[in-house]
Amino acid sequence: MWPFGKSTADRVNDAINEQPRLKDLGLQVQERGGTVTVTGMVPNERYVGLINAVAGGINGVKNVDTSGVTFEQQVAAPAQPAPDAPAATVTTPDLSAADEKLDAEVKEMEDNSRVAKAVLKALRGNVELADDPIDVLQSGKSVILRGVVDNEHEQRLAEKLAREVQGVASVDASGLRVAAGAKELVKEKDTSTGDTVYTVKSGDTLGAIAQKYYGNAAEYKKIAHYNNISNPDLIQVGQKIRIPG
Repeated sequence: MWPFGKSTADRVNDAINEQPRLKDLGLQVQERGGTVTVTGMVPNERYVGLINAVAGGINGVKNVDTSGVTFEQQVAAPAQPAPDAPAATVTTPDLSAADEKLDAEVKEMEDNSRVAKAVLKALRGNVELADDPIDVLQSGKSVILRGVVDNEHEQRLAEKLAREVQGVASVDASGLRVAAGAKELVKEKDTSTGDTVYTVKSGDTLGAIAQKYYGNAAEYKKIAHYNNISNPDLIQVGQKIRIPG
C-alpha cells in the first residue's frame, strides 16, 4: 500500500508496469538517495525517453539513470549465397511508420511528463502539502494524484493546485486518501532503500501499528512476517520495524 511500505523503487516499478510499451519488458528498478537506476533491454533508444517520462513524476525521484538500459541488436545481415546459387530475395520490414509513431508517443509523454512535474512542484511548494507523500502520474493530458494527506482540506487543496497548473486537462484524485498523521507516518525512511521504517514506542503493539498504516489491525501478521518477528506480542521500545507494501 502506497505510501506506507512502498519504496521509491517499488512505485517507479509500478508506474513502469502501468505503461503499455514498458510493462512487459522486465525492466529492473533500484533507488538510492533519490537516484533511480533502471536496467534491462528495450527495443531501441527511443524507449529511454519513455522511461524518463514515467519515472519523473514519482515523489522522491531526483535523477533517473538509464545507463544500464541496453537495446536489442539489429537483425544480422543474411549470409551471402554461394557463387552458383540463385540470389535470394530478402525483404526487410518498413519500420519508418512504427518509428514515427513511437517518436510521436515519446514526445507526447515527455510533454505530459513536464506537466506532471509542474504539478508535483506546485504540491511540494505548498507549505501545507510539502511533506505529504503524493505521487503525480500522467494519463494523457490528465494527471493522477496518488498518496495520502492528513485531512480532507489538504485533499481538496492538492486537487485544486493540480487543476491550476497550465496544461492539465483534468485531475483524478481518487487515489489520494486521507489518513490523520500521514506526514509523521512516512517521516522515517531507510535512505538506502526508501522503505518506510517505524520506531516502536511505549505502548505500541503490532496490531496498533498495522491500524496506523493500513487501517486494519489484522494486518499485523504481514508486518511480523516481513520483519521476521516470531512472536508478535514481543516487540521492544526503540525497535525499528519496516512497513511492507
